[in-house]
Amino acid sequence: MKHILITIAAVLLVGCTPTLLHAKSRKYEVLVYGATPAGVCASVAAAREGASVALLSPYDYVGGMLTGGLSLSDGNQCVRQLMGGLFVEFYQRIHKHYRDAGVTLNWEIDLTKYNKWTNEPHVAEKVFNDMLKEAGVDVFLEHRLTGVTKESARIIMLNTSKGMLHAEQFIDATYEGDLMAAAKVSYALGRESKKQYGESLAGHQFPKKAVIIEPFNAAGKPLPLLTGDSLGEDKGDGKIMTYSFRVVISTDPNNRLPIPEPANYDPARFELVRRYVKANPKVAGSMVSIDEYPLPGRKVDLNNGIGRQISSGLVGASWAWPEATYKEREKIWEAHKQYTLELIWFLKTDSGVPEGVRRKFAAYGLAKDEFGKHGGWPPALYVREGRRMIGEHVLTQHDVRTNARKKDSIGISSFPIDSHDCQRVPTADGRGWINEGTIFPKRINGNHHGHPYQVPYRSLTPKRSECVNLLVPVCLSSSHVALSSIRVEPTWMMLGHSAGVAAAMASKTKVDVQQLPYNQLKKRLKKQNQVIEFPTDYVINEELKAADK
Repeated sequence: MKHILITIAAVLLVGCTPTLLHAKSRKYEVLVYGATPAGVCASVAAAREGASVALLSPYDYVGGMLTGGLSLSDGNQCVRQLMGGLFVEFYQRIHKHYRDAGVTLNWEIDLTKYNKWTNEPHVAEKVFNDMLKEAGVDVFLEHRLTGVTKESARIIMLNTSKGMLHAEQFIDATYEGDLMAAAKVSYALGRESKKQYGESLAGHQFPKKAVIIEPFNAAGKPLPLLTGDSLGEDKGDGKIMTYSFRVVISTDPNNRLPIPEPANYDPARFELVRRYVKANPKVAGSMVSIDEYPLPGRKVDLNNGIGRQISSGLVGASWAWPEATYKEREKIWEAHKQYTLELIWFLKTDSGVPEGVRRKFAAYGLAKDEFGKHGGWPPALYVREGRRMIGEHVLTQHDVRTNARKKDSIGISSFPIDSHDCQRVPTADGRGWINEGTIFPKRINGNHHGHPYQVPYRSLTPKRSECVNLLVPVCLSSSHVALSSIRVEPTWMMLGHSAGVAAAMASKTKVDVQQLPYNQLKKRLKKQNQVIEFPTDYVINEELKAADK
């Protein structure tokens, strides 16, 4: 009787999400773990190829950052004429949603322009759920991975907190690479040295000037918000770029919730900021603040400022996240939330902050009609970087900047190489402090975007000896530097789309993912409007080729 009840159990999701079947109810041809935008695109693409598909989310929502706060598409920093597939379809549907609702946006779907595509998170969530439902994808929420069953180099089954799922092909679309790690696939974490791949942007990076202000307290210890007492050796390390929340605030008094006062607020935590503001009053409002992007619905998307000395990113707190358990991640998530609340509270209440800045932050309020299940606070922490697979081909700075053409292209990426701070430490002489690890966007001169380059299918496949039925479109095989270009949702959506088509093909043809005939994959990708080739008249900019050698 118990077995029968488990087998037939079904749960209806809230809103417009598809029906959630119990994990043991059937075997799937393609299983996607991680309901990020890449995971949604992978699921929809595979289902459109005729595969039976399950999409698992460890959380209570789908859409990752695009439904969890990030509301300005990074596509405005990519070569739009080289983008297509489900990424473009997603924004076409968003635009249609607003048009049908009688809302006039300040942008159109024009791939010849670099205007900013913005939307409200709840609209993105509706569109994603519509796409999943139309494609017939079974969605499983709050299914956290607990283990993997393998036979030799083949995954047979996932064990989750709510049951087991069987499939023929698997896709790890998590931001952290949780499935590939559980499957014992090789991966890297942190930064490589400059020597490992010959990357000039690897290792320690210092584009920001040192701040010459006393960084120690009366006991000679580094002040709070510093990540350590020294840089460490420049030989590669476990440090990754900072995480933050994309908080959505409302400028409409009728649609505003008060931002909660942080628990256990300690003004001493911001002594580093206070000293900086006092010594730099003319730039305090720009170098200690949060980036703001206007959205439809009289809302604003807040983001960590890559060029600011101190912003909403909690530098150093991200290092442990990729390898942490889900319980440990909950604590790290909460630490980031409390820091963000404390920073806003400091900026709106501390007497050391210029009055104009205090007034600005005092007017902030959360959007009442966003993230209702979470009290108006965004559910997704912006995981900019997690594990990175070491697969059939490791993408490096040279692939991004100079070796642009690939014989097995599954999409074209063109976001600039761009890394947020990795650490904040006292200077070697002890007279100040410095943010390290930042890579300011490496764009082609005179353009909004970075260097366009083809992403090879091989960078999504593990080594064949390790796993033959897994594709990894988010934590793909790359160096820290290359991931700093790949790491945005437009690129990940494109890679997820291609991974979904490839997984469906591998299931139908019964071949290892490493042996999938590329010419057949290429045909199917084009059939789904994926852009994988440069136009015949397109000139790839190679102005930095000499500098990279």
